[in-house]
Amino acid sequence: MNAMNENNELQALRAALKVSPDNIPLLKVFATACVENWALGEAKSAFDKILELDAQDKDALIGLVQVLFQMGKSSEASVRIDALMSKYPKDPAVLLASAKIKSSEGDHRLAHEQYLEARSIDAAIQDGALEKELADAGFRVSSVSPSSDKNVLNTSAGWVQRDDDDDDEDEDEESAEDIEDLLDVENPQINFTDVGGMENIKEEIRLKIIYPSKNPEIYKAYGKKSGGGVLLYGPPGCGKTLVSRATAGEIKSNFISIGLHQILDMYVGNSEKNLHEIFELARNNTPSVLFIDEIDALAANRTDMRQSASRTLINQLLAEMDGDVSSNDGVLILGATNAPWYIDSAFRRPGRFDRIIFVPTPDEAARLEILKVLVKGVPVDKLDFKTLAKKTNNFSGADLQSMFDLAKEASLTRAMKENRVIPITTNDLLKQAKGIVPSSKAWFESAKNYALYSNQSGLYDPILAFLGIKK
Repeated sequence: MNAMNENNELQALRAALKVSPDNIPLLKVFATACVENWALGEAKSAFDKILELDAQDKDALIGLVQVLFQMGKSSEASVRIDALMSKYPKDPAVLLASAKIKSSEGDHRLAHEQYLEARSIDAAIQDGALEKELADAGFRVSSVSPSSDKNVLNTSAGWVQRDDDDDDEDEDEESAEDIEDLLDVENPQINFTDVGGMENIKEEIRLKIIYPSKNPEIYKAYGKKSGGGVLLYGPPGCGKTLVSRATAGEIKSNFISIGLHQILDMYVGNSEKNLHEIFELARNNTPSVLFIDEIDALAANRTDMRQSASRTLINQLLAEMDGDVSSNDGVLILGATNAPWYIDSAFRRPGRFDRIIFVPTPDEAARLEILKVLVKGVPVDKLDFKTLAKKTNNFSGADLQSMFDLAKEASLTRAMKENRVIPITTNDLLKQAKGIVPSSKAWFESAKNYALYSNQSGLYDPILAFLGIKK
């Protein structure tokens, strides 16, 4: 974003705030934009205003600390972050902010511990500048990985022992939270009618999952058990999670969705324990669909693993899927990945992910259906769905959602200025679509190479068929 666009954005937000000065969500958007444009004084004023309206708003409290730190007011930032740490000791954003401040104060040991803890809770957290500071102080940080001893932390320098004074049983009990408190067993109220397009995918799921689940007696007559594993792969943002949840709704089963942050633990042994408890939760709530997102990070090729602890976690997942630990009858395991080529081949053996389904970007007919779903609850003016579907070639569902979000933001800015609701038009959406590069483009460029040159089993033939490439 260039300087002129940045100024225009801030001016539009300032104008919107004049119309609605006590709008907390709008104040947060404005404060974030100010930080991005280094208008720290205005950002501080916005966070102060939010806290006048709601003194307990956690986002504003954290934002204010970050702004104070960036403004060089480290003493005030330090006092405020200590108060937040006492109130939200397990919040990853609070831990990250505290780690930055403690590192600047020279307490690199505490900063290192807080940063590792933040990443163990939220695997997406990463701060390169902080990691460099810690590395310069002798505290190197690598990815937060599981291990097999509770007294060990994972760093790029190797597996290092915790000090005795840190080995507190109460801390261990707090870190090993009951998995049932962290996960929800859902009863999805959506089914395939709520998923726009994807008709080929739906029919494949019906044949491979739904019909066997609805006719378990016939299945058992042929020596088969209901349940098993299905791997969904394809570019990001194309509905793998949505269709998984709809699958559970279609067969009226429980749905348990897990991410890496709910499995991985920085202390060795806890990750395997978490994984086992998740599977037990699914087994105790049959029929159930257990959905594991980003499965490639959990089921990576073991030949690439240098740490034995990572291999142990993969072996644990294999044992759970095989039913060696306990019966998986009635448990359907759905894995989703953007990178199937990184998954260990052992997961594709019968009884594991023996059914693999390619989920591509939606075609024109599917995009038309998705657009009709996205438009619900949005003020629009006689949209031309056919034109929109035609002009959004290669768009994923997430790209279409982004197009709508940008159009809504533009209309909201006008609405605030004119103090009236302004419907979104076809031209508004087409204007936003022109600025969006399909997110699947880079994925297909990479996937094509795997499909052409690393596809001896024919696993990636659907990618070539979708691209219209013949072997």
